[in-house]
Amino acid sequence: MADQGAAMCEQLIKAVNVMMDAETSQIYRLEALKFCEEFKETSAFCVPCGLQLADKAQPAVVRHFGLQILEHVIKFRWNNMQQQEKVQLKECAMQLLSKGTHSILEEESHIKDVLSRITVEMIKREWPQHWPDMLKEMEALTSQGEAQTELVMLILLRLAEDVITFQTLPTQRRRDIQHTLTQNMESIFSFMMAILHVNGEDYRKLKSSPGHELKARAHCRVAVATLNTLAGYIDWVSLVYITSGNCHLLEMLCLLLSEPDLQLEAAECLLIAISRKGKLEDRKPFMLLFDDVAIHYILSGAQSADGLAICKKSPESQAVEVVERRYVFLKRLCQVLCALGGQLCSLVGSDVEVEVPANLSKYMEAILAFTTHSSQFLKSSTLATWGSLFRHETLSKEAVVVEMAIKYLRASMTNLVKTGFPSRDDNPSCGYSRVDFDSDEDFNLFFNSFRAQQGEVVRIACRIVPLEAFQIAAEWLQYQIASPIDTGDTTSKTAEGLCSLLSPSVVQWDAMTVFMECMVAQIFKNLEEEKLPIDQSMELLQAVLNYETKDPLILSCVLTNVSALFPFVTRRQHFLPQVLYKLFKAITFEIGQDNKAPRTRAVKNVRRHACSSIIKICRDYPQFILPCFDMFYNHVKKLFSSDASLTHMEKCSLMEALVLISNQFKDFAKQKAFLDELMASVVAEWTSDEIRHVLSDPAVFLSFVGADQVVTEQSKDTDTTGLNRGRLSFCLYAMLGVVKRARWPADLEEAKAGGFVAGYTPAGAPIYRNPCTAHFLLLLPNLLILIRTHNSLYMPENMARLSETFTKAHEVMDAEKNVVLGLSQHLLDIYDSPVYRTNLERMQGFFTTLYDNCFHVLGSAGQSLQQEFYTISGLAEEINRSAFFSLDHVPDHRLRPMIRVFLRQLVLSCPQDYYNSLLCPLLGPLFTYMQQRLNVKWQVINQRTSVNGEDEEEEVVCQESQVTQEMLEEQLVRLLTREVLDLLSVSCISKKVPEAAANKEEIEEEDMMMDSVQTASPAQPTEELTELGKCLMKHENIYMNLLTLSFTSLSWKDTTNCHRTASMVCWTLLRQVVGGNLLPEAVTWFYTSVLRALQVHGQHEVCNSTLSQLAMLIYENLRPRYMELRAVMTQIPNISVEALDQYDHRLMDPNAQKVGDKKRKDQFKKLIAGTVGKALCQQFRKEVHIRNLPSLFKKPKPDKDVLNTEAMGLAALFTPENNTL
Repeated sequence: MADQGAAMCEQLIKAVNVMMDAETSQIYRLEALKFCEEFKETSAFCVPCGLQLADKAQPAVVRHFGLQILEHVIKFRWNNMQQQEKVQLKECAMQLLSKGTHSILEEESHIKDVLSRITVEMIKREWPQHWPDMLKEMEALTSQGEAQTELVMLILLRLAEDVITFQTLPTQRRRDIQHTLTQNMESIFSFMMAILHVNGEDYRKLKSSPGHELKARAHCRVAVATLNTLAGYIDWVSLVYITSGNCHLLEMLCLLLSEPDLQLEAAECLLIAISRKGKLEDRKPFMLLFDDVAIHYILSGAQSADGLAICKKSPESQAVEVVERRYVFLKRLCQVLCALGGQLCSLVGSDVEVEVPANLSKYMEAILAFTTHSSQFLKSSTLATWGSLFRHETLSKEAVVVEMAIKYLRASMTNLVKTGFPSRDDNPSCGYSRVDFDSDEDFNLFFNSFRAQQGEVVRIACRIVPLEAFQIAAEWLQYQIASPIDTGDTTSKTAEGLCSLLSPSVVQWDAMTVFMECMVAQIFKNLEEEKLPIDQSMELLQAVLNYETKDPLILSCVLTNVSALFPFVTRRQHFLPQVLYKLFKAITFEIGQDNKAPRTRAVKNVRRHACSSIIKICRDYPQFILPCFDMFYNHVKKLFSSDASLTHMEKCSLMEALVLISNQFKDFAKQKAFLDELMASVVAEWTSDEIRHVLSDPAVFLSFVGADQVVTEQSKDTDTTGLNRGRLSFCLYAMLGVVKRARWPADLEEAKAGGFVAGYTPAGAPIYRNPCTAHFLLLLPNLLILIRTHNSLYMPENMARLSETFTKAHEVMDAEKNVVLGLSQHLLDIYDSPVYRTNLERMQGFFTTLYDNCFHVLGSAGQSLQQEFYTISGLAEEINRSAFFSLDHVPDHRLRPMIRVFLRQLVLSCPQDYYNSLLCPLLGPLFTYMQQRLNVKWQVINQRTSVNGEDEEEEVVCQESQVTQEMLEEQLVRLLTREVLDLLSVSCISKKVPEAAANKEEIEEEDMMMDSVQTASPAQPTEELTELGKCLMKHENIYMNLLTLSFTSLSWKDTTNCHRTASMVCWTLLRQVVGGNLLPEAVTWFYTSVLRALQVHGQHEVCNSTLSQLAMLIYENLRPRYMELRAVMTQIPNISVEALDQYDHRLMDPNAQKVGDKKRKDQFKKLIAGTVGKALCQQFRKEVHIRNLPSLFKKPKPDKDVLNTEAMGLAALFTPENNTL
């Protein structure tokens, strides 16, 4: 036998060497791997061979494999081993720990790791019941030297991770171990702290004494291991152990912050400790860290690390690089300070009387040091803490905090400036960014969200010091106006002397503008009228209005400042004409005299920006602008008639602004006369015979817009078809602007006086009339014809009419593709390029906007016209004939806007009286159709993803474009599904807002010690049916379609939709018909749909819990009447029929003993566990089975007073003398 074992060992060593040799060919490597794996699975020599290979005379890779064999034996064969074999293996493992390793500095970390794993696997199977002295044995090991002490720490850490953090073992074993750990925690903690103390001290003494470097490093290694282990326990043990002895542990950790080799691990521990939640009373001791001494240690640690965080790349060069370990330590310290701030904000002003710390200003200076650090990441880490301090009811009134708010605002003048791109070297933060971000795009994404958070904190700070904030903004704006423009080294690519997005002047103007916007909004909310700095702000505004620049990016910032300061103008009326003049001038902004060149995006943005500013002013201050109406109107007429080359969108924006002001006439006749004049040309054009002919015939329409002509990029699109597209676009934009903005007065008396009330409903509610209704009714017939024609463009015969230039005219545009696929845009150079588009892109843009705008108009009409829209005779048939015409051919990306922009709005704004006449005839057929359409699409997707493995091997590698196309199609189906189900839930489900929960932080932390906190879901969902839902319910076929759609959709591969539908829609719909006469087949189908969804999505925790909850609701409510559900249950793989009988008995028998909600849920989850599908990564894993040991807990037996003798015997393990380590 021995010879056989030795021969086997030789073969294994050869195999391991073959596997690890870089020169080995793939075939040999696979052979060797197969041999090793088969040995582990089948050989009877695993233990002797494993021990022989693990001998420390062997090379590290061989030893590692030997130890892996032993680990495999424990994990997969333990349950079949004899008691004697187990004891023997345990003794050998302990021998390996004690004598089987090299010294702590020589031994490989992967050997230490696998040794600790072996021990922990045995502990998980045998402790405490069959190995009561485990902790004593571990303690004894530590007396043998540093290597053993480090191994013991690794074992304790891995044990805590497996049992508490990852919970990788059965519930009862986990509870046994967790309970025993908790019982022994005092001794475990003091044991770890003693080891940390001794090794920390020895390291300190020896590190500087010559000749003892190795010994010092060994102590350091043990101290690091102990800190890492502490970090695994501090997270969950009772707070008492962390704060005992006047926070002795935290004091030790603070002292270690000054040790370069231990500081990072010490900071990690501190961070975990100070981030703990729990009862406020238990957290009170954390306030000791606001002591001068503790803050001093944290600050001096930060200062020394900051000095060492940057070093020169080479002695002769000026270039520097970041020392990663020091920088990570700085991040941890910053987080420690922020967590401390979190505790401060929770404790001060709460019930547990905590004074404001005396040295609060010193603490805030420490945070400010991080806020003004060069690293953008460190700056951003402090924001939440500043927000909490400035928001805090008690703290924000402290003089030191008010003073700090001003300092913070000054610091944000630097922090709002977008600098630090990793690819550049124009700022100290670039070096840090290279460590934190992979690319400029990455940094850009980060900075945008960072700036949004900064804006929030600046706003909060402005509430505390509004006038000082105004002063800072005013100085900054004046400084920018006085500074010459600095284009830097990254000038614009299109025009000489213009800035790019990264030019110094642009980033400064940009930052100042953000600050100004934040400040003005707050100053009006937080200062009394008489304290407002009106005169000063008028001086500022005058300076901005006088400032002239030809740089589009800077002009954009200037316009934002004009808008931001506009609220002050309402106090000084005579400034208004100047402001309007500045904005009007920007609408026609061009860089050069040559109007023919395509405009850059920056120029387009300035013009669009000016239009938006005008609309915003007219929307927010229409009463104030009213006196200037005639001047405004005349100026617009002049612009329209002159050759100012306004785009349709710009023209329509100005029309929108005029309509907004005209709402202030509060006189129906006058406003209608104005709209008649404004819309005259549009109505004439849109209702003309020519346009009607064009809109009603797909072939004529395609020819009119030029989609059937071959155009080369050189010859350009022929002028007439381009103008034709423009005519149609303009009409629709104008229609949309007027329908969206024309309104009657909000005040009923004013509406009556102005002639806006046409009558009253039987209930006495006023029926209003909108001055734009007459125009809308004239335009509607052709609008519906256009929608019908547009839908028919996708029919094969009309697709064939597209010329080869425009065959892809109806496909998704590239920019939209990126949005759908979630790809980021390259934002940095986008402003520079002229907005030059190919003929195909123009055509795609035209079709997309045209289609979207048609539905925008219809969607807005319901909101704006209300009764007048819903009473149009035959409206349901008209919509059916146009919007729902030929849907089979309409692609998914076109259906989305129809549902989101039109139908959703229609449902939301429809008065109850028209549910039956309008919504039921529309929604019924639509949901039926969408259910069939989506079901087919999802089946195709499912087939695509579940192709057999063998076929995949043979398939030729797909083209990347084909894969992208498939991903795009799948994602569009997913988005369309969400739109449809969102429409269903808007139509049928009204959400009830649950009661606010108690303070989350107050969750009993002691529970965490005993068991993981389960997130409890409410016993019964709180959604109700809407009035429309009740109306749809009366139509049985519609209602059954809604049920079919929502239950079918559960197993489509979209977890977001599955979770939302299962949690909010399915039961709310089904509950209404539970009492009715449902067919047994239907009940079975609903229930199996949920179980099928569990098979698809059950691997995801969130879906698993909502689907299990839904299955349980259906089972408990319907099982008493439908025996069929039991038949479904018996088909679930591995179900315990006995447990099912018990569950049914409790459910059906009124006299049966009832169990608590949580227990019932757990029992039900166990019953249906066989349906839950496995994630792909879990499907081929070998199962580890850990057996339960005799219970540590006595279960009280009802009515019998018999003590469980076995439990008594085990209790002896935990007598006090066994408690000490």
